[in-house]
Amino acid sequence: MNLYLLTQTVNNRWDTFDSCIVSAKTAEEAVFIRPDTAQWDFLGCFDDSWVENVEDVLVEYIGVAYTNESKVIHRSFRAG
Repeated sequence: MNLYLLTQTVNNRWDTFDSCIVSAKTAEEAVFIRPDTAQWDFLGCFDDSWVENVEDVLVEYIGVAYTNESKVIHRSFRAG
């Protein structure tokens, strides 16, 4: 597994996530892991604490994860 930093700059209001670190096999898999509990569907996601479209998520490889599970490792939330 790898570690990826996911960031978004589209949804900059209070009570939103601006970034998270996730473990995943690939960047393509990582982009679908959300820092909140909402799930992506074929139309996007309508929870406003993250972005609505995966195209708005920036993915950066940051290292190796010593886990076999795809999951959120750390998340950053703008509490308002």
